[in-house]
Amino acid sequence: MNDSVGETFGTRAETPKPIVPKTASEALRPEAGTPPPARSRSRASRNQFVVFLNFMLSLVILVVLAAGAIVYLGKREFDGQGPSTTDTTFLVKPNSGVGEIAGQLERRGLISDARVFRLGVGAYGNESTLKAGEYEIKAGASMRDIMELLKSGKSVMYSLTIPEGLTVEQAFQRIAEHEALTGDMPSTLPPEGSLAADTQRFTRGATRQQIVDKMLAHQKELVEEVWARRSPDLPLASIDEFVILASIVEKETARGDERSRVAAVFLNRLEKNMRLQSDPTIIYGLYGGKGKPTDRAIYRSDIEKPTPYNTYTINGLPPTPIANPGRASLEAVANPSRTDDLYFVADGTGGHVFAKTLEEHNENVARWRAVQKKQAEEAEKAAAGAGEAGETKTNTAQ
Repeated sequence: MNDSVGETFGTRAETPKPIVPKTASEALRPEAGTPPPARSRSRASRNQFVVFLNFMLSLVILVVLAAGAIVYLGKREFDGQGPSTTDTTFLVKPNSGVGEIAGQLERRGLISDARVFRLGVGAYGNESTLKAGEYEIKAGASMRDIMELLKSGKSVMYSLTIPEGLTVEQAFQRIAEHEALTGDMPSTLPPEGSLAADTQRFTRGATRQQIVDKMLAHQKELVEEVWARRSPDLPLASIDEFVILASIVEKETARGDERSRVAAVFLNRLEKNMRLQSDPTIIYGLYGGKGKPTDRAIYRSDIEKPTPYNTYTINGLPPTPIANPGRASLEAVANPSRTDDLYFVADGTGGHVFAKTLEEHNENVARWRAVQKKQAEEAEKAAAGAGEAGETKTNTAQ
């Protein structure tokens, strides 16, 4: 029965396995686990082309990131504050390239890195827009500021002022001495009175010949303009005589409120065939374009000394102007005051007093002599007082 039950239910008893005794070390040794299943690799992942594409993609990403970092850092340096600590000027010579300009800026300590400046200018497309000239660069100016300044062409401007009443020779001396101008002076002096008495504006590197040419052109234009608007009844035969008389008026007075009246005196004298008797013409006849030394007075012998310019000894106008007249003197001669004055003399205040008759004029001269005498006495007293003070100080020191 036991056999039938075992066959029916399939519960045949198994023969027990023998127990194999283990040593202590074997008992403590961990049993081997189940090995992991083998990793299967797709054919695409084993494809060398895909591997190469993955590498290139990674490389491109790295390059883009690196380039972005470089651009960011470069732009920050290009736009950041510069290393200069004081305002200074910087000269860009004609035909200078960006590389040359960048190198000069770095050597002058105006930028921190010439390469960044060069690349920044190129990035903004301004390689060919930087202009020659002299520029004022502010302290701490960034590379971008400097680029924009050089692009604008707003160079430092210099000025040269030729005052009214200077001779051509005196004006030439000022032009020759200006340090911002270049080149030689013209080999010959232009005619007296032919240079404009005004202020010339220019950039460093302008030539002296250019300044002279500009002054000649300006004066010619001015003289022709004023001459065209002259009074119709002037006793002047030509535009040359017009400039000659304007130069005399220029040297006789610096007061704008009396130029037209001084001009009227000379024009009235010309109409009456009277000698002009102008002291500045004496000086020009003696010294020419160099001018009278400041410590040299006019003596009676000078007045009587005949020269082609001495209007005390010649009739009419001298042969040429005696200085460069300005607009005010030209206007005064072209449209003088309507007076009958024939004389004028200094009044001691920087101006003149006018007279229609010789008797009236002599009275004015007498007053002027008295003023001169008083001024001389006061000067002597002041000099004596200064001498006594100096002597007292010396004695006290002893």
